[in-house]
Amino acid sequence: QVQLVESGGGLVQPGGSLRLSCAASGHTPRVYAMGWFRQVPGNEREFVAAITWRGGIPYYTDAVKGRVTISRDIAKNTVYLQMNSLKPEDTAVYYCAAANTGSPTAARFYNYWGQGTQVTVSS
Repeated sequence: QVQLVESGGGLVQPGGSLRLSCAASGHTPRVYAMGWFRQVPGNEREFVAAITWRGGIPYYTDAVKGRVTISRDIAKNTVYLQMNSLKPEDTAVYYCAAANTGSPTAARFYNYWGQGTQVTVSS
């Protein structure tokens, strides 16, 4: 089984920064893309960012474009989400996911999901 473990969430002041990490362990088949999604209670899960594993092509939602950078370390089977200039509306549970095929921005194509890490932006 493939296990995805997120880390790096926590409480940060508005305008601050956080770096989320997602490490894959166990049997790791060839990955097409890894992405980050977030969810607030009562809302639908929304796409945040994704990156193709082989080519390193990034994708971002307009809400975070310019403030967020996604990257990956192939040797460590790890994807990172660097978040700067954080806003209260960024508060959510952030989930890491891995996909074997399909659109990097569509949740339905992702096969594996982490347990989530809480990000809270508050003064």
